[in-house]
Amino acid sequence: MQLVYEDADLVVLNKPGGVLSVPGRGEEKQDCVLTRLQTTHPTAMVVHRLDMSTSGLMVFGLHSDSQRALSMMFEARQVHKQYMAWVDGLLPLAEGWQTINLPLMADWPNRPLQKVDDSGKPSVTQWRCLKHDMQLNASLLALQPLTGRSHQLRVHLQAIGHPIVGDALYAPTLTSEHGLMLHANELGFTHPFTQVPMQWQSAPPWPV
Repeated sequence: MQLVYEDADLVVLNKPGGVLSVPGRGEEKQDCVLTRLQTTHPTAMVVHRLDMSTSGLMVFGLHSDSQRALSMMFEARQVHKQYMAWVDGLLPLAEGWQTINLPLMADWPNRPLQKVDDSGKPSVTQWRCLKHDMQLNASLLALQPLTGRSHQLRVHLQAIGHPIVGDALYAPTLTSEHGLMLHANELGFTHPFTQVPMQWQSAPPWPV
């Protein structure tokens, strides 16, 4: 777990894949990014989450005012979030962003899976194809979730026929030695107290 930035109000770090963002149910699920961070920053509070299998940038508040302010910014979509992912198949290379607009809801009989459903919550993802790997028949995508639904990127890409490589939940046959090839590589927002624009970038832990 790599500390990327800290000040008196917040901490930004690089979450490794395979680690929970926050504690789960049961003693065996208490190890997570939040509890690890609290060993050095006892007042750290969670603002948002990444899936256990997803790696990349996360921000934590260091006091209740910053946690509240950052959470409100996420809710108001005032935070820039970008991910990178290798997906199955060859999508067209394009300079502009393409949009996936499919409502999502919990797949209750198969929790924690989510699914596309007309009665689900509005969910919007933008994607752009950066390059191809012809040998692996895969595309490297930049992804921007405009909403923050659970498993949104994973379900949206599966729904258009291009699931993320290494996704054991939504594409169990697409195995990868790197695990889920989804990484939160950009995070940016205006600092809630200094009003200074801030942005961080993080290279994925797998080849691009």
